[in-house]
Amino acid sequence: MRRLFPTEFIYQVSALLVSFILVHAAYVAMIRPNAEQFLASEKAKVALDAQYEMQQSVYVILRDYEQEACLVLMFWAFAILGYKAIAIMRQRRQLEMDLVGLPEGTTVSSESAQQTSQLIRKRFSGPEQGFLLARAMLAAIDRFVATRSVQDASTVVHNVCDAEAERQDSQLSIIRYVAWAIPSIGFIGTVRGIGDALTKVQRAVSGDISGVTDSLGVAFNSTLVALLASIVLMFLIHQLQSSQEQLVLDTRKYCDDWFVRRLKV
Repeated sequence: MRRLFPTEFIYQVSALLVSFILVHAAYVAMIRPNAEQFLASEKAKVALDAQYEMQQSVYVILRDYEQEACLVLMFWAFAILGYKAIAIMRQRRQLEMDLVGLPEGTTVSSESAQQTSQLIRKRFSGPEQGFLLARAMLAAIDRFVATRSVQDASTVVHNVCDAEAERQDSQLSIIRYVAWAIPSIGFIGTVRGIGDALTKVQRAVSGDISGVTDSLGVAFNSTLVALLASIVLMFLIHQLQSSQEQLVLDTRKYCDDWFVRRLKV
């Protein structure tokens, strides 16, 4: 069961459901009722004064289904980004520890390397033993004990770090998809609004342009919300990617400075 449904997958599905429920509840309870009330009030003012210029409201900008879908996806992506950011913070705590267990300046032989391996396995159990630093250290120790080669130990550290960098980059694919899907949904709203406006051209020719303006409002508002959401999301994606890359670089430096350079055959 754990192999079929890993923790992160369950979290992502749950986060999507929670995001949809919360956003839809906000739309039903607050955004759409306030938007309808605001539009009714503005149309009443226009009916009394033909020179009155209708004002704009955030509720009106957000009221349509495309904007709702964009917000659902945006908050879903925020939840995934938060999950990964917390995981990085937990892994960075290992970089503040002394996993070698020997005073500075002391060389590490094959015997002391085995003691370091036992220390790491004893200190970390469960998910923490699968963190990047612990995996890189254990892999380097096992290779050094088996081959008595410092170069092999260094190569293993770099290989583990490179594999982790590729894995982290592949795990961002779902977030990149969301960042692409949000502007696409906004474009769908644009097409829908313009298409609806074209069906009301005959009424506009007769003098009633309210239907055309409402439809064009749908088109422009959906694009506006989608682009703003995409800008914010892309900024956070780049910040997370930078943190992941920094974790890999710091782990490689930690292994090289605190373990590999102290190895002695």
